[in-house]
Amino acid sequence: MKNSSIKTLVRENILQLQPYISFRDQNEFNAPVMLDANESPFGECNRYPDSTQKRLKNRLAGLKKVSPSQIAIGNGSDELIDLIIKIFCEPKKDAILMMNPSFAMYGFYAAINENKVLKLDLDENFEIVKENFLKAAEDPSLKIFFLCSPNNPTGNSVEDIEFYLQNFNGIVVVDEAYIEFSGKKSSLELLDKYPNLIVLQTFSKAWGIAGARVGMAYASEEIISLINTVKAPYNVNVLSQELILKTLENENRLRENVNRILGEKTWLEQQFENVACISKVFQTDANFFLIKMENIDSVYTRMLEEEILASRRDPAIPGCIRINVGNREENEKLINLLKSI
Repeated sequence: MKNSSIKTLVRENILQLQPYISFRDQNEFNAPVMLDANESPFGECNRYPDSTQKRLKNRLAGLKKVSPSQIAIGNGSDELIDLIIKIFCEPKKDAILMMNPSFAMYGFYAAINENKVLKLDLDENFEIVKENFLKAAEDPSLKIFFLCSPNNPTGNSVEDIEFYLQNFNGIVVVDEAYIEFSGKKSSLELLDKYPNLIVLQTFSKAWGIAGARVGMAYASEEIISLINTVKAPYNVNVLSQELILKTLENENRLRENVNRILGEKTWLEQQFENVACISKVFQTDANFFLIKMENIDSVYTRMLEEEILASRRDPAIPGCIRINVGNREENEKLINLLKSI
């Protein structure tokens, strides 16, 4: 970021906003009589969750080697994307920049907030052309650049993240939803160097807990304080927090999940070589493949007939389907169908 403080990027009304603070969560009690929040005294899940997610943040801080004050927890990464746009982008005035193709929700939440969405078209290998980025970044309305690495739906990683941090005069959000599959270094190690960096991660992919809807934002204490000011008071429920904490008791679970998925990914890559209807399998660092099909209409129709669900990406990416790695039974059913076409 060039010669700007974070405060100059934040909407004025957000700077003036007073956060909702739960008295209960800001203080320590031994055996309180809880008559402060109009809850029912009966039931198995009758108390509001910790609005500050202290235990979860402390656990993640140790795992990720950051301070708890550098972590915000969201109801999925989607909530965090929405909040980041609301904090930094003035409706009807400011804009975001995103890769094209990339995760559609960046543009979706910007549109809800009445912000312009500028798209940076990727080259034939789905890589960013730096000269095009530098030209696009000159737009004075831009406040946020969303970088998805590995990118969804293409699967490839963005190289030289620091280049974009150094040459974008705003907030750079690096979405690492699939980082655990890639073998690449996380941008978390750049947090102390770049105050304009926000790193998003999730429990929905490699950890295998999509149903809990828990995502994380890692950033400077200043940015995290802004997110905590704007977020809903009890945005992550008790059951999700407890499930994540229980899962984190076994750090080997992540490694085991990733190794199993990568093993199946290798098996699928080998099988794809003998499938006639596949014309190209793009390089991927994620747990999914972007595949160009011959006669995509016929292939996709057959898949639906067999109730094999995949994500059709045309016309945005002509002739392509995104297919994620399943278990062996699911993967064999996929391959048997594709070989029959």
